[in-house]
Amino acid sequence: MGDNVSIYEQGLEKNAANYAALSPVSFLKRAATVYPDKVAVIHGDRRITYREFRDRVSRFASALTKRGIGKGDTVSLFAPNVPAMLEAHYAVPLIGAVLNSINTRLDAPTVAFILDHGESKLVISDRDLNPVMKEARAQMVSPPPVIDIDDVLADGGELIGEAEYETFLLEGDVDYPWSLPDDEWQAICLNYTSGTTGNPKGVVYHHRGAYLNALGNSVEFGLSADAVYLWTLPMFHCNGWCYTWAVTAVAGTHVCLRKVDPALVFPMIRDHKVTHMCGAPIVLTMLIHAPDDQKCTFPQTVKMVTGGAAPPSAVISNMQKMGFRIIHMYGMTECYGPSTVCAWQDDWDGLDEERQAVMAARQGVALVTLEEQRVVNSETMENVPADGKTIGELVLRGNTVMRGYLKNGNATAETFAGGWLHTGDLAVMHPDSYVEIKDRSKDIIISGGENISSLEVEEVLYKHPDIMEAAVVASPHEKWGETPSAYVTLKPGSDGKVSADDVIAYCRENMAKFKAPTKVTFGPLPKTSTGKIQKFVLREREG
Repeated sequence: MGDNVSIYEQGLEKNAANYAALSPVSFLKRAATVYPDKVAVIHGDRRITYREFRDRVSRFASALTKRGIGKGDTVSLFAPNVPAMLEAHYAVPLIGAVLNSINTRLDAPTVAFILDHGESKLVISDRDLNPVMKEARAQMVSPPPVIDIDDVLADGGELIGEAEYETFLLEGDVDYPWSLPDDEWQAICLNYTSGTTGNPKGVVYHHRGAYLNALGNSVEFGLSADAVYLWTLPMFHCNGWCYTWAVTAVAGTHVCLRKVDPALVFPMIRDHKVTHMCGAPIVLTMLIHAPDDQKCTFPQTVKMVTGGAAPPSAVISNMQKMGFRIIHMYGMTECYGPSTVCAWQDDWDGLDEERQAVMAARQGVALVTLEEQRVVNSETMENVPADGKTIGELVLRGNTVMRGYLKNGNATAETFAGGWLHTGDLAVMHPDSYVEIKDRSKDIIISGGENISSLEVEEVLYKHPDIMEAAVVASPHEKWGETPSAYVTLKPGSDGKVSADDVIAYCRENMAKFKAPTKVTFGPLPKTSTGKIQKFVLREREG
């Protein structure tokens, strides 16, 4: 051996005894071994134990291989939060194939694009969604075959496939051998961005990132074997923010939910003793403003992670009053969902409720499994001062960042410029190393040379007693260049009680006057298929 070779490189090589590729599929194997008779999945009146969960996944994987599907092939799921969707998160990657969970709110042309772009070999589709799938396949030259999910809780739809899912499982062998991939960099999932303009981009995840982000979520969310997780978050959204794997990693219980409806959610929390759930801010708003006869009390405190835009402090406060503890995480499709968390500090316990909510609304610090986050000048890539005021771009790097965009090298290179994932979110770094997003780069309002954060204006609007939802965008102004324009949805029963002048006056009383909206438009807000407010639509209205 050469003199320059470290003593730790001599006879200490990687081998089968000391190395295994990381894959979240292994979580189910362990859970079924340790807790075979524990309830893993609840769906309506149905209960599936961890032993049955593993056996169904084995049959699923075997049935796929018998149809010629293998390593590198894409298998698409078009379904709500049902057991088949959860099982696909293990069966598809078990054989080295790539899971493509399609947003259930997309239209037929977009679904057809995704199936074609991802070169899907098989689609498993819920009967409620089959009318859209049928139309999508009709637009394709070579559509993939379909397996139907004929769920007993489905409302209608139709069967269009060559087999039904439960029958399809019987084609497989329950003793199918579990052999995890040799390469943890191997693709595990293909998720498409919501795409506000043009075609969506296909984000490719790998086994290592999925494994690590699942464990990071488990740590940050306090999941344990006692966890009962209610699926208020779509499993198609960043693979359920990786909780499809995280809950299984701790052998918790998955409670499936086809549709987020407060009339279902509240009694399910009570009856199943739910401990954890996730959802975009729109879900929080839906629960807060549910009719009183749909709400019910429960003895346990329910931890709830929310992401997307920062939830206004008023929303956090109202959820806490109903028995929820809100944990704010931030992420995007390109980083497996959650990548930062607003970790609670003990000294915040002494703050008043409103101040606590303000602190909790920040995006916070990197998850334990994310290598690093910074707020930088996008041109120089130098850190901005950690003063809570200087705005820069949030950039991330680590094992839980995507491999890249499928068939789109230019977009991948642009997003990874300088060796960091550019989020496109404008943020400040506070002295305590907590990040706070101020706006998307395209949403900042520049009025008379002053930067106005649309999120800051929205924060005030959400505190108005008659406002349920709000969005603020720039409106052209002859004198100031731009001024804030507010779009507002009032709470039920508040129509006619509040005028635009009332809202503007309220904002001027509660923030710097130059930041207050100069006009207010009432009505429902346009939303993406994942429930995010479509500010680009509102910007187009402003001209």
